[in-house]
Amino acid sequence: MSGVIIPDKLPIATINNFRKSVLTWYDKNRRVLPWRALPGDKPDPYHVWLSEVMLQQTVVATVIPYFLKFLQSWPAVKDMANAEQEDVLHAWAGLGYYARARNLHKCAQKISTEFSGIFPQTETELKSLPGIGDYTAAAILSIAFDKPSVVIDGNVERVMTRFFGITEPLPASKPQIRQAAALLAAERTDRPSDYAQALMDLGATVCIPKTPRCSLCPLQRNCQGKKMGIAADLPAKRAKKAKPFKKGYVYWLRLEKTDEIMLERRAETGLFGGMAAFPTSEWLEKGKIDHPAHILKWGTPTKLKGRVVRHSFTHFDLELQGYEVILGKKPRLPGLLWTQPGSLEKSGLPSLFQKFARIMMNNNNGR
Repeated sequence: MSGVIIPDKLPIATINNFRKSVLTWYDKNRRVLPWRALPGDKPDPYHVWLSEVMLQQTVVATVIPYFLKFLQSWPAVKDMANAEQEDVLHAWAGLGYYARARNLHKCAQKISTEFSGIFPQTETELKSLPGIGDYTAAAILSIAFDKPSVVIDGNVERVMTRFFGITEPLPASKPQIRQAAALLAAERTDRPSDYAQALMDLGATVCIPKTPRCSLCPLQRNCQGKKMGIAADLPAKRAKKAKPFKKGYVYWLRLEKTDEIMLERRAETGLFGGMAAFPTSEWLEKGKIDHPAHILKWGTPTKLKGRVVRHSFTHFDLELQGYEVILGKKPRLPGLLWTQPGSLEKSGLPSLFQKFARIMMNNNNGR
């Protein structure tokens, strides 16, 4: 147990002091981000939504160029709604968690058709949209529409855990963290948009993991984690279990006459759904790995020594051994794509398969 009881209410003076400290700090130290409205400007809900979806499980520095690229291709939500899903997935390649991209496109279509291209302003309506859950709905309501809402990302979790001295490990402490954040946020009308972003910025730049910069923090005087000398250890996390390790084969299928390389469009559901990729075998933790029957039908796979690609997913680690198959003619099956080796970088491959392409090209197997 945490040993900390979050009260049902806080004194108004405590709430006001907390919010004033955070907002005063934010006015001097706010980050300049391409999706964030400048002081005095009205936020664009499309920018807020797009950035929040991209920032799930992805750091700001990685997201910025993708965000700018998406805006260049699709300046408004209706533009994205009219795009082909394949183009959206292609532009997303490298960001990972590809279900986000599929939901992004579906969400844009639903906003365009059912809401006339205007983002709804209620939690219920927002959460009815593909890919929008509790956090994203709260972020849109607060940041885009300046409505009081409890917005809790990883940065805010860290601030709340340390300020209130919550020592129970995550994820069991999440209800306490939400209760604490709600005490300071819910029903408050003083700058909800700025307040939500201020807490995010505070966690991202001052109340950082491992080595918090407490001397720079506007909340240090009343921070329980600092008083107890354990701020750097919070939020506590339970020991992680070892991730499963899977193996498989990945295939470089080359047309003999033209050196074109074959890719396939993966099924809409599952990992890398709808993305272009190199064909693979099954990925197994144990047991014998067999070459797929359709691969054997096209030719004899030749093992490529030293052509091994490794990738870490959230829930497992993967190692794929490369094999080459020389094709006499193009198989006639739906979903197959053909490209020259030199064009693979522009094919919108997920990171796993980008790694394999680089391995092959760097070892002169790309011809």
